[in-house]
Formats: sequence, C-alpha cells, structure tokens
Amino acid sequence: MLRVGLLTSGGDCQALNATMRGIVKTLYRQSKEPVEVYGFEDGYQGLIYERYRMMDNRDFSGLLTRGGTVLGTSRTPFKLLDTPEADGVNKVQAMKDTYRKLKLDCLFMLGGNGSTKTANRLSQEGLNVIALPKTIDNDTYGTDMTFGFTSSVEVATRCIDEIHTTASSHGRVFVIEIMGHKVGWIPLYAGVAGGADVILIPEIPYDIENVIRVIEDRDKAGSRFTIVVVAEGAISKEEAALSKKEYKKLVAARTTPSVAYDIAAEIDKRTGREIRIAIPGHTQRGGQPDAQDRIFATQCGVEAALSCLKGKYGVMIAQVNGKMCRVPLEDVAGKLKYVDPKGDLVKEAKALGISFGDE
Repeated sequence: MLRVGLLTSGGDCQALNATMRGIVKTLYRQSKEPVEVYGFEDGYQGLIYERYRMMDNRDFSGLLTRGGTVLGTSRTPFKLLDTPEADGVNKVQAMKDTYRKLKLDCLFMLGGNGSTKTANRLSQEGLNVIALPKTIDNDTYGTDMTFGFTSSVEVATRCIDEIHTTASSHGRVFVIEIMGHKVGWIPLYAGVAGGADVILIPEIPYDIENVIRVIEDRDKAGSRFTIVVVAEGAISKEEAALSKKEYKKLVAARTTPSVAYDIAAEIDKRTGREIRIAIPGHTQRGGQPDAQDRIFATQCGVEAALSCLKGKYGVMIAQVNGKMCRVPLEDVAGKLKYVDPKGDLVKEAKALGISFGDE
C-alpha cells in the first residue's frame, strides 16, 4: 500500500486543484500497489490537528479548470514554527506525529516560499516530503515558473485593458496597483502586456520626478491619458536608501491605504491632473486557471508523483531552462527570485518607451 498526504499552504491560486489532480491521477495509473490519499484541510493546520479526509480518484475529477483549493488553505508562518499554538501544541512534533500515525510514505506540499521552508524543515526532521511551487508572485527560487502566475497576470492584464478605455475617454491618469509585495513579476508582465506607460516595481526604486516627466511628455504629445502600474511593494529611491528598520517604521506610519495612494497624491499635487486609482486586489488570485497554468500545474503534479514512485524525496519540482526537474529543498527554501533590473524584459520594455521611474 502506498499512502500519501496532500496539503495546500499559504495564499490560494488558480491552479492548486489542477496540480493535485495531476499528482493523484498519475499515482493511480503508475503505482504498482494500491494508493491511499489523505487530504489535509487548511494547510499545515490540518497536519497539526489531524484534520484530514480520505480521498480517491473520483474526488479529483473535474478539477483541471476549477480555481482555489478543494482542501482549503491557511498560513502557518515559518518564523513561528517553533512557537507553540495558542493551546500549547508543538507544531513540528504534531505534524510528525500525524504523518507517522497515518503511516504516510510521502507528503506532497503545494505552497510558496514560507511553506517551502516548513517543508524543508519537515524533510530535515525525517519525513518524506515533495514540494510543488505555488505562488501567483512567481518568486520561488530555483524554478523558472510557479503555477498561479500566468493566471494572475491574465487577470491583472484584463484590468489594465479595461482601464484604458475609461482613462482615454476622460483624459485621466490612472494608478493601478498590482500584487507584488517584495518582487515585481506580475506588474512587470501585466504592465507590458497591458500597454502601461509607467511600471514601478520593488526591484527598481523610482524617482517621482521621472514619473511626472512621463505624464507631462505624454500631454505635450497629445496623449489624453497615462497608465501607471504600481506594485504594492514599489519603493522610491529615497525609501530604498533607508535601513530596513527605518523603512518598516515609515510604512507603519503610512496614513494612506497603500503606496498607490501616495503616488497618486504626488502626481495630483505636481500636475493638477485628474487622478483615479484602481486596485484589482484578490481578483488576481481568483477564477479559473488559464491554459498555461493548467499545463504547468499538470506537469508539476505528474513529475511530483513520479518522484514519489522513484523514492526521490526532499525535493521541489521545478522548471529550469524549460525542462522539468527536481531541485533539493535545502537549496531553494528561504530564497526569493527577484526581477533582474537588467533582464531582457525590462530592457525591452524600456526600449519600447515604458518608464520604470529610475531614469
């Protein structure tokens, strides 16, 4: 008997169900022994508190196009992993106990960076763990792509597309805040795909004067509107010069809802233009996975199942240079994949005339 556990941890995304479907369908087809699947509810919390349900192949039918996660998810911060729960439960020991009580041969963890750090910890504690790279932010180190990313870009791009017509009609400057707290992959891709005039991302500190110049130059050229795409973690050159402690203090003292409002206020003060703010927010996590995500999620699920059947544990399934592979968890846990300010897409966007506020 092959006994495996599944859990989805951290923020949700559109292709979690498709990935689990890939795992289970492959195990049922390729395993030489019967398979038992235990689905843990609400991420690591299900593993900690033995909240699980037995599942079979039928439970995963029809999930390829269904967004979200049928298992539910939650956040169990890695930095608090060794801090007992409110009821005194030792999280790591409880997870190990549940794993061994169910006599699991492997735990499949679908999650982002923090969740992958926990997966690596469990691997170091002796559990057979395979991680799969889930995050809309595409910031997981060691893989070209994460599932959830292209679907999120599609949602964000549609938002920019739809803003174009109203911005043009009224001759307004629109500041569109796109998800990306520490990295700017979504705003970069969506901004290019949506024809933004300015894209501000965490990896490239901006000067507001450069943003103003773009707006004024477009006015002089007869353009009635400007689209400014802002990552939620966009940072000015002045802020980038602060220490980490000083910057956190500055953010904590912010009286506006987010950086988009700060930037909009600066543009309003300096140009007198009519400004509007649009924030698609969690719609970027929602809806059906797009075609690319369905394909990549399926690939990840199949490769994870095959890795389990080969006894290859302590790894994360990844795509490197377009090829599916396994990378050691210890090599990727705790690391972020940032946008390269000198990367091809940034250079090409600049050549096209898109400003990143740095020059």
